Amino acid sequence: GSQKPTQDPIDATQPASTMSTSATGPSSGPADIDEGLYSRQLYVLGREAMKRMAESNVLLIGMSGLGLEIAKNIILMGVRSVTIHDDQAVTLRDLSSQFYVSEKDIGSRRSDASLRKLQELNRYVTVSAHVGALSDAAIGKFQVVVMTQASRAEELRVAGVCRAHGVSFISAQSRGLAGYIFCDLGNSFTVYDPDGEEPLSVMIASVTQENPGVVTTLDESRHGFQDADHVTFTEVVGMTQLNNSPPRPIKVLGPYTFSIEDTSAYQPYQRGGYATQVKLPTQLHFLPLPEALAQPEFLRYDFAHFDRPEQLHILFQALDAFATQHAALPAPHDPEHAAKVLALCKHINGSGVSYKVDALDEPFLTKCAMTAAGDINPMAAVLGGIAAQEVLKASSGKFTPIKQWFYFDAIDALPSNPIPKAAAAPVGSRYDAQIAVFGQDTQRALGDLKYFLVGAGAIGCEMLKNWAMMGLGAGTGAVHVTDMDAIEKSNLSRQFLFREADIGKMKSTTAAEAAQRMNPAMHVLPNTIRVAPETEDVYDDDFWDALDGVCNALDNVQARLYVDRRCVYFRKSLLESGTLGTKGNTQVVVPFLTENYGASHDPPEKSIPICTLKNFPNAIEHTIQWARDLFEGLFRQGADDVNAYLNDPNYLQWLEKQPPGARGVALDNLMTCLVKAKPSTFEDCIVWARLKFEELYNNTIRQLLYSLPPDLITASGVPFWSGPKRPPSALEFNADDALHLGFVIAAANLHAANYGIPAVHDAAYVKDKVQGVMVPEFTPEKGVKIATTDSDAAASSSGAGEVDADNVKRTLAQLPTRDALAAWRMAPAVFEKDDDSNFHIDFVVAASNLRARNYKITEADRLKTKGIAGKIIPAIATTTSVVAGLVCIELIKVLLKKGVTELKNGFVNLALPFFGFSDPIEAPKNKMLAKTWTLWDRFDMDMGTDITLAQFLDYFKKEHGLEVCMLSCGQTLVFSSFGKAVRERMQLKMSDLVRTISKTEPRPRQRWYVFEVCCNDADGNDVDVPYVRYRFRFD
Repeated sequence: GSQKPTQDPIDATQPASTMSTSATGPSSGPADIDEGLYSRQLYVLGREAMKRMAESNVLLIGMSGLGLEIAKNIILMGVRSVTIHDDQAVTLRDLSSQFYVSEKDIGSRRSDASLRKLQELNRYVTVSAHVGALSDAAIGKFQVVVMTQASRAEELRVAGVCRAHGVSFISAQSRGLAGYIFCDLGNSFTVYDPDGEEPLSVMIASVTQENPGVVTTLDESRHGFQDADHVTFTEVVGMTQLNNSPPRPIKVLGPYTFSIEDTSAYQPYQRGGYATQVKLPTQLHFLPLPEALAQPEFLRYDFAHFDRPEQLHILFQALDAFATQHAALPAPHDPEHAAKVLALCKHINGSGVSYKVDALDEPFLTKCAMTAAGDINPMAAVLGGIAAQEVLKASSGKFTPIKQWFYFDAIDALPSNPIPKAAAAPVGSRYDAQIAVFGQDTQRALGDLKYFLVGAGAIGCEMLKNWAMMGLGAGTGAVHVTDMDAIEKSNLSRQFLFREADIGKMKSTTAAEAAQRMNPAMHVLPNTIRVAPETEDVYDDDFWDALDGVCNALDNVQARLYVDRRCVYFRKSLLESGTLGTKGNTQVVVPFLTENYGASHDPPEKSIPICTLKNFPNAIEHTIQWARDLFEGLFRQGADDVNAYLNDPNYLQWLEKQPPGARGVALDNLMTCLVKAKPSTFEDCIVWARLKFEELYNNTIRQLLYSLPPDLITASGVPFWSGPKRPPSALEFNADDALHLGFVIAAANLHAANYGIPAVHDAAYVKDKVQGVMVPEFTPEKGVKIATTDSDAAASSSGAGEVDADNVKRTLAQLPTRDALAAWRMAPAVFEKDDDSNFHIDFVVAASNLRARNYKITEADRLKTKGIAGKIIPAIATTTSVVAGLVCIELIKVLLKKGVTELKNGFVNLALPFFGFSDPIEAPKNKMLAKTWTLWDRFDMDMGTDITLAQFLDYFKKEHGLEVCMLSCGQTLVFSSFGKAVRERMQLKMSDLVRTISKTEPRPRQRWYVFEVCCNDADGNDVDVPYVRYRFRFD
């Protein structure tokens, strides 16, 4: 298992004669993790698991498409070294899934053909090729060995060697539309963290003195614990025996209660305290391959076909037996060969095996046998992503490994009608291994598809690679891809079409070029324009009408919802997917068949109450959000207000019309930035930062404790400072404290940057100057009202900065005029989390941790702070690979017009591991008189000319028996049966009606208006109706 000691990467491979070190030399070892490169992955794995993984040397045997997917993923994730081994020659059929070989590589050794491109993926990973036979001693030097597409005899030999040497063994196979992964991580394998979730932590309301003691948590949220979880206690007042003792098991009694040990002899509980979940290491026992074959343990996911793993376990033994007898897999779509495989299945099932099934699923097994000679990219992507995650588990002990067999199939994707043997035979094409599965007709149809890929990030890169292998858009079709972002260093750990030399280039053009290098026949048309309401003249009706389908590869919900609305309007299928760390989901949307993406919503994110942020933080998330808000207030908002004042001659008149609170804040900002705090030198900035420290971490806290003393008792007789309210303490500035000095350095530099004063990185200089700053004495004031509830906080912030007329006049008189400042402008700070030289994260880390120190909250390191402040979505290459593969399987089903029971929405969590698939939800039906309609239906009105409102209303009455009582276009009500001026508008053309009332012109290339209509039937009852698409332009 992962406990095997590691070797030097050079020792871990063959003698120097067979070594080919990576293009950038041997790996630098695990000492330092490059956070710039791995930041998104660090949020998934954490430092410890990353370090353990970075000490792992992996041997990968078999470099077909599946082997290459695994290699790509584990190199991107950052193991120490990868040695690939495959002495077979590249053939033309390899090009259907092996994305790093081209036609010029045919005949060369498979491992050599991919080596250089694999070496370019990650300069921290040593990638080499082993040539010639693999001895037992050579195999035994690795920590993890992965086999792909091997015969059972080869699997048994290598698995046996791995067992004898304490090496983790993983095997994966992809045969047509079925495949498996097998794991043997040894007799005793340690899992340090089964799921990768943040340990739960809850605030305590009470603990009883009894046997067993019952703990009740504050009823703000459920504790989320499970039976047999272990917890530790901290900060409990009264029952101090609970604090800082070893983790103890709990028994869950309810959503807010759990029991612990006998507490009857403990001191009585008074108040406070936290219970925090502790993840204890667990041991897993794996069977060696021969025993696991005979007594298989399956990871099941398809409970509608519960014995599918047993059926496939039998099938793969039958396929191996067939290949041994005939020196080849069954010929594609050959009924005779399939019958022989089925006979072998029957023989195995009837031979007294422990996994015998009551009835073999003969149609299913026949389809699997008929396609087993195929090798398709989507299956390689799915299985390669899952297998790579198992390598990560084997080398780090993070997450729960597969025990021990995982079988996966996508047989639903086969065309409904049988494919004749001749239609699946090789034609001398790079797609031959895919034609073996789907036939030539499907291959032609894929080439003629016109698809729109929205996003060229992690999922977008995987999708383009998959489509290049599948030949999508390589006939008369094309792929349009758009992404407005440029490539950053943090993208390289999973957006694998990009290299360090590409940093700064546009994602869409770089990804398109990379995909075309993989398949020069593919037509990829890159764009860098956002898909949004304001670009509907770029992505116009002609663009959308020409598409066959759309695939989202986006990272935000707003953009997804917009594309979804366009797909509904233009009636295009949408393939939707997303990832969050090890979790991934896929959704397929088909016109007139399924509901759309926007039909279901995630619950909104919980926001932090204002008074918690302002005065009563109790978790590090609260102080990080406070620091993030502080950054905006100090370094962006004021500069924005100043520039608005300097750029707009009418700014002050505009300000007069704003609410008093907002006006007061803006005037304060102008006064502070242009008069009170405008620095001339960097030394002025140091003074400003030192005084800001005093104000935030000393004076404000002293005022809070003066107004709400630590021993305050509420009207109901309980201490005010209890439960979630933690009493703070003021900080005294100490230049020798790195956190204190760090705050001053970051704040001073950000303040200087606002005013164009050069940065100073010299900590000794800042330390020397800050100690000479004169800090005025602070005395707390009487009668200061502190917001203790959200309503108080909201009222005080809306009334903040209330100003009387005299005060405004005085302020305006002191402001420098616009002419006096001429061309001078401030430089607002736009928060950028991934630039370590700009002091942005430095400031947020220091500001947040100082406030945490005020309130005795455990401080957070830079990585955690950056993740929360920057709202970073954890990401890892494996999940992306799996999700993109699943989407491509659904793409083929959509192309083949599969029904709703064959289409699948997917949810995976590779950490657990969990795989769940469900039929898409059908589009809900609405009733309109005697007809039914769904969101995909509408009234299409193309009358050949722009008609009048009277004709429009008459058409509805005659054609549909409906009385239109209201008509709106966008946000504008253009007709109401009870409105004024109805009669004079009746003879207006519909386009003139919209122009007149909305006071807007249609876009230059717009042909249609969308109207929402409210209708009554003949009896005056409301009738639910779809929208109207009305054509007004006929040029």
